[in-house]
Amino acid sequence: MAISVRDIKATHKRYVLTPWSAQAAIDAPVIVRASGVSLYDADGKRYIDASSGLIAVNLGHGHPHVVAALKDQLDTVCYVSPSLFNDRRAELAEQLAKLAPWHEGARVFYTVGGTDAVEDAVKLARTVSGRHKVLSAYRSFHGSSMGSGTLTGENRRWANEASGISGVVHFFAPYPYRSPFHTTDPATECRYALEHLRAIMLAEDPERIAALLIEPVVGSNGVIVYPEGYLAGVRQLCDEHGILLIFDEVMTGFGRLGAAFGGKRFGVVPDLMTFAKGVTSAYVPLGGVIVREHLASFFDERPMWMGHTYSGHPLAMAAGIAALEAYAEGHLFARGLTIETRLRSHLRALQAKHEILGDVRGAGAFFALEFVSDREQRTPLVAWQGKSMGVMPTFFASLRKHGVYAFGRYNIVHIAPPLVATDDDLAEIAAALDSAIGDLAEAWSKAY
Repeated sequence: MAISVRDIKATHKRYVLTPWSAQAAIDAPVIVRASGVSLYDADGKRYIDASSGLIAVNLGHGHPHVVAALKDQLDTVCYVSPSLFNDRRAELAEQLAKLAPWHEGARVFYTVGGTDAVEDAVKLARTVSGRHKVLSAYRSFHGSSMGSGTLTGENRRWANEASGISGVVHFFAPYPYRSPFHTTDPATECRYALEHLRAIMLAEDPERIAALLIEPVVGSNGVIVYPEGYLAGVRQLCDEHGILLIFDEVMTGFGRLGAAFGGKRFGVVPDLMTFAKGVTSAYVPLGGVIVREHLASFFDERPMWMGHTYSGHPLAMAAGIAALEAYAEGHLFARGLTIETRLRSHLRALQAKHEILGDVRGAGAFFALEFVSDREQRTPLVAWQGKSMGVMPTFFASLRKHGVYAFGRYNIVHIAPPLVATDDDLAEIAAALDSAIGDLAEAWSKAY
């Protein structure tokens, strides 16, 4: 006998703990199928996946080349101890190293996902440098486990503070729409931010700082694109003091910003890069750290004291190799730049139409909408890091009603479609957003 959607939802709520949510209030669609940019629920309703899952399904759902590679790998070998060599591990590592920006070459350390990739990147930097402290930005997210959660700069770190890692120091990075440095000029914002960072480094003793960890574009905290020159200035400060620069490319890699990695998009070269999500288009969990050769060679005559049971899992390797082939065959990294032009145009038109939409920002296929109650004062529609989403659930419910899924935090919504999204898909997303924003404005006016 078929199980009703109502029963599936009841079973899910009874036995599954849903991340980042108060459990009692959750009422989500039951997704049972996906293809391309589309999700389908148990009632047969279609939704365009306008956030690529959690900014991860860069190839869209069910890409046939990746699916076929997974099926082939199932017939070959499903597990190989990470202490043994494996053909797929070697092949994917070589391809990732070729995408890296270092002429000297690179090596890859595999993890299961982004959170452990971040922790292992920090561990590598501390081991190689012999230093302990690590700098990261306040408005950042690097994962939710003890180490990466401590490195995170916003309220999702608070649950880790009693038992997290030591030596983490946070700093304020630029946020042009809501400048922590009280300026509306991007060049001034950049200068003040770098002066602030230099002061933090000096206050912490640069010779004790192993690494600086930063997202090339802020991810789930609002898709903040830094002013021109900021990342280059961070690189210079790190060079002055012998500090290793780690780019957290978990969200920004694999075409999301219109290039292989965010660092390449902005012309800034880090020392280590973390990756996950888009490397397999999220079909199989995989993460890792790409390490420039002169740092990786530190371990040629020294043990590398880290590892994971599923490091370099053959199924993930097969998915990763196939995903890179699919990106190349479809010229999808460049497609990110085309999506940027189309999406920016659609979203700017919505901003001009709806007073409640305060800011539109982004790069590549990675944008954010920031909602305000007063555009002139830039008053957030929902207080950031507050305990309530206010009227925002009205927006998300309306968006789903109009056949689009997207996720957000507080007053910010992330619009990051798969790289296979067509111009028609983008227009459909924009039309649904138009209706949902109108419903949000109406709900706000009634509530306040």
